[in-house]
Amino acid sequence: MTYAGQKRWLVISIAAVFAVLLGRDVAHAQIKEGGDLSIELVDPKVLRVCADPHNLPFSNDKGEGFENKLAELFAEKLNKKLDYMYFPQATGFVRMTLGAHRCDVIMGFPQGDDLVQGTNPYYRTAYALVAKKGSGLEDVTTLEDERLKGKHIGIVAGTPPATNMAVNGLMANAKPYHLMVDTRLESSAESMIADLVSGKIDVGILWGPMAGFYAKKANLPLQVTPLVKEKTGPRLAFRIGMGVRAADQNWKRQLNRLIQENQPAINKILLDYGVPLLDENDRAVGAETATKAP
Repeated sequence: MTYAGQKRWLVISIAAVFAVLLGRDVAHAQIKEGGDLSIELVDPKVLRVCADPHNLPFSNDKGEGFENKLAELFAEKLNKKLDYMYFPQATGFVRMTLGAHRCDVIMGFPQGDDLVQGTNPYYRTAYALVAKKGSGLEDVTTLEDERLKGKHIGIVAGTPPATNMAVNGLMANAKPYHLMVDTRLESSAESMIADLVSGKIDVGILWGPMAGFYAKKANLPLQVTPLVKEKTGPRLAFRIGMGVRAADQNWKRQLNRLIQENQPAINKILLDYGVPLLDENDRAVGAETATKAP
């Protein structure tokens, strides 16, 4: 029961309680038949998105991230107003936003994470290696490549590819970047790409969306190669969907329909931001061919 419903419980009479319970039964029946979301959503007339205010390329409070653009697309398709609950995406993010019923959807969440109920995935991508074109490393496709031995490699500490680097003996000359930072003040991904451009590191390894976005912004041509040929270590490719509350079944179904119906438009937004999209066979996906869900 919602907070408003709990308040009513304290002040209405026994007869009114029966009326409310009957009304709720009818409402549940309507949900099953017509998909009424008034019980599940904070405000059924508003698409309320949980987001980080300083986390490009995903989102910011200026609406410049690709998750902002996806939210705009979905709000238009739903004929709803768009509003945000902004909170830093660190420890407590889900609890303070979605879990506190201050918003109704997290626009990007890895499939399989049990903190939320996931929708169907709307893209698949991987950690990627970024190298200067013309460096002799731009065609490296795996961390097993002997050309990486002795190179200065940028890696975000604590991310899955760090394990692959350790297995392949690449940590001695690695330059680590912080996983948890105050995104209002710094970006590990942006710093890594700047160091690559300036020559402080030879290659960098980043989560695909960050690699593609910051490589695209760099003033030198950079090659972004998804690491999908690793034979050891943890998986480096992930499916990304949206996150909703565990109880919000009808809302999840509506989002799933929107993803299915708008996959080409979704892919275009992602590709415009440089996100390296992959199909289930690890092949690169373009906007004109990506018409199916990942």
